[in-house]
Amino acid sequence: MPVSEPLDVRCSAASLADAEPMGGTAPTEREWLFVEHAGSWGRQAVAESRLPEEVRDHLAAWPGRVQLVRRHGREPAPGAGVRVFTASLGPTPVVRSGVLDRVEDVLVLGDADLTPYDGPLWLVCTNGRRDRCCAEVGRPVTAALVARWPDATWETTHLGGHRFSGTLLALPSGLTLGRLDPETAVRACEEVAAGRVPTSVTRGRAGLDGASQVAELHLRSTYGATDVSVLGRDGDRVLVLADGERWDVTVTESRGEPRAQSCADLKLKAAPVYAVSSAGRA
Repeated sequence: MPVSEPLDVRCSAASLADAEPMGGTAPTEREWLFVEHAGSWGRQAVAESRLPEEVRDHLAAWPGRVQLVRRHGREPAPGAGVRVFTASLGPTPVVRSGVLDRVEDVLVLGDADLTPYDGPLWLVCTNGRRDRCCAEVGRPVTAALVARWPDATWETTHLGGHRFSGTLLALPSGLTLGRLDPETAVRACEEVAAGRVPTSVTRGRAGLDGASQVAELHLRSTYGATDVSVLGRDGDRVLVLADGERWDVTVTESRGEPRAQSCADLKLKAAPVYAVSSAGRA
C-alpha cells in the first residue's frame, strides 16, 4: 500500500517509523561550490535569495552543485568578508577555501583566490523554507556541533533527503550522515574526524552513485572493512578495493513504496531502494 503522511506528521518521523533505508541517498555530484550568504533563504535558495542578480545568474550556470552557507545564528563577523569553499570529491578529495571582499567577487573567482583547506567541515542542512524538518531537526544539530567545532560548522541550504533530517555533509570525506540528533551528531562527527565511518548514520559518500555508496557501506558494516574505495561500476556490479583486496559486489535497484519525500510536498513518489544480492572477493 502507498505510504502517506498526515499533515501533522513530519516527513523525518514518518521515514524513521517506517524504517526506510538510508543507504545510497547521498548526493552524487562531485564538484561543489559553497558561498556564504547570511540572508534569508527561499525554497530555491540561490534563485530566491537577495544576492545580486548577476551573482544569482552566475551561480545558476556554475558547472556543479552550488550551496549557500552561513554561520549558526546567521550573524557574520564584522569585516570578515565572504567565505567560499570548493570541493572536488572522488578517490582523492580536495577542498579549498577563500575569503572574498564582497559576494560579487565570486564572478571572477579563480584558483589564485583559493588555498587548500585542512578540514574538517560539517555542513548541516537547515533550510526550513525547503522543508521544516531541516530547520526543526537541523538547527539543534548545528548548535551542538558549533559548541564542539565552532570554526568547522556551517548551516547549508539543501542536501536532499529531508526525510533523513538531521542530515549533514562531512568534508573532505564526502560522507553524508542522516537521522542525527545533537548527541549522535557529535559522536558521529568525532568518528569521521578520526577517519572512521559511522555506518549506522551514514547515507553514503557524496560523489558516488547510489549503488556504489551501498556497496561501500555493505563491506564496512558486514565484513568490517576499514579502507574502502570504489574502483568502478558495470551495471549491477560494483568493483571495490577493501583493505587491499578486490571485491565484486552486486547491487540491485528497485523502487520503494510511494511516499511523501518532504513535509513541503505531499505528493507520493517512489524513491530508489538498493539491495546487495551478492558480494565476494574478485
